[in-house]
Amino acid sequence: MDRKIALITGGTRGIGLAIARELQDDYHLIIGGSSEKAYDVASQFPSAQGFVADLADTEGIGAAVAELGLDSLDVLVHSAGVVAHDPVTETTPEQWKHAFDINLFAVAELTRQLLGALQAAHGTVVTINSGAGYRSSVGFGPYATTKFALRAYTDALREEQRNKIRVSSIHPGKVDSDMQRQIQSHRGVAEADYDETQYLRPESVAKAVRLAVDATDDAMIESLTIRPANGR
Repeated sequence: MDRKIALITGGTRGIGLAIARELQDDYHLIIGGSSEKAYDVASQFPSAQGFVADLADTEGIGAAVAELGLDSLDVLVHSAGVVAHDPVTETTPEQWKHAFDINLFAVAELTRQLLGALQAAHGTVVTINSGAGYRSSVGFGPYATTKFALRAYTDALREEQRNKIRVSSIHPGKVDSDMQRQIQSHRGVAEADYDETQYLRPESVAKAVRLAVDATDDAMIESLTIRPANGR
């Protein structure tokens, strides 16, 4: 294949879909999703394929990766994620496990399975973290815990693989997305009162990812924070 290859988890909507659109002119896209929708979304791009995997099933990730048959991979973007916003004292073991399965363990296992292909291309891994990867707060403890852990993982991966692959951590503030609507609804904000202009656009986060991916050979965007211009 003449094109470089980019695999994007959570690529069927929100930030992941915006990243796919940002990269579509230069990459063959592998659109990751948990359902057949991944194939439908992939069909909308000039050069793309779907990648269906249950990221909560870390034991099945290896088989899904094997089916791709990738010898090299230029970009791996971890955009899939779940929110967990109950108080830490009310979060059940099952809820903790699900949040960590998607937000951390799947990232680690997918990267492990694709590491050889990434090294072959001297590729770039981008994790979509969050402002919650630096700050925890009431109602965001479980989510922030997974994002703190993701930041620690990303920092370790970067040092372990320095000069072999590049590893970038992107920390968006509040983004207009299905997840944001879920969060605001949980806080009691009615759908009619949701104001998307108060949040970052997914396309803005995709531009930040593009910056990391397009860094020159002598450079690496190690960590990048992007927040709404209104400071919220």
